[in-house]
Amino acid sequence: MQCTDVRHNWTHAEVKALFEMPFNDLLFKAASLHRANFNPNEVQISTLLSIKTGACPEDCKYCPQSAHYKTDLERERLIEVEKVVEKARLAKQKGATRFCMGAAWSDPKDRDMPYISQMVKQVKELGLETCMTLGKLSNEKAHELSSAGLDYYNHNLDTSAEYYEQIISTRTFEDRLNTISHVRDAGMKVCSGGIVGMGEQAKDRYGLLMQLANLPQQPESVPINMLVKVKGTPLENVDDLDNFDFIRTIACARIMMPKSYVRLSAGRNDMNEQMQSLCFFAGANSIFYGDKLLTTDNPEADSDMNLIKKLGMNPETRKEYSDEAVAASISSQVADKASSQLFYPAS
Repeated sequence: MQCTDVRHNWTHAEVKALFEMPFNDLLFKAASLHRANFNPNEVQISTLLSIKTGACPEDCKYCPQSAHYKTDLERERLIEVEKVVEKARLAKQKGATRFCMGAAWSDPKDRDMPYISQMVKQVKELGLETCMTLGKLSNEKAHELSSAGLDYYNHNLDTSAEYYEQIISTRTFEDRLNTISHVRDAGMKVCSGGIVGMGEQAKDRYGLLMQLANLPQQPESVPINMLVKVKGTPLENVDDLDNFDFIRTIACARIMMPKSYVRLSAGRNDMNEQMQSLCFFAGANSIFYGDKLLTTDNPEADSDMNLIKKLGMNPETRKEYSDEAVAASISSQVADKASSQLFYPAS
């Protein structure tokens, strides 16, 4: 019998032992747990609208949106509420069930909150689930977003506590944990994961997953990102992570957080179909589709759908939405290039 209990007391030695299992044994263990908790032939598909791009004051070394680095990213101001609602309405017409909104901020300022709250309320009125990623949140602002009706909040830990200062200096690891705590206290669901391939050691990948799994309540969604190296950022020349190490990270995330969605996120543009398929077998059951993942390339929606079909899988459906509606959403986005450039997947 495969144990499916959620644990919050993982040790470094236990996680290290998981990562060092023979590859086939690790994937078998992860796939067995995945089947015990999810339909192994369904994948959750999501998109996000970037409501404010670039000029972020944080110095995250991987991020082209940071104002500290010279990249080719074009800066954009906060989008008007009416335009956000218009795009949300279009997304629903195409079959979307959840509408996510992201802004390149250190944290939302007081002056931004009325607009953000209106976005949430008006998108909710369309019958869509809502998600946001806006940076650091105070307890007060988390409750304000919750009162507006926000369902999910994304806030990644990025890496282990020990390696964190090598990647970011403008925000502490404790700040990130505090934001997640505020989101929980406000009654919202959490999306939190990290990035691998940033020059970290294997022990840092152990530490990242251990930190996420040992939270008082594990995140409902755990995005695992492969670093996308962007010219102009400090990590543009870092050595590539071995593909097998990435797949092991997916498998260990599934084992340690058996009831969470494990999201195969940034970096898929550099993964062939076979690698992505192994990630699905190892327990990944969520992807973001569209031409961009925030500001970096992502496989186009038609390629995603072709792979899903090739594997005999289906998009996960929720509420009253059918498989056909979600498939139509993907196909429609590919056809509608004018709209697709406004939709981005979130990490």
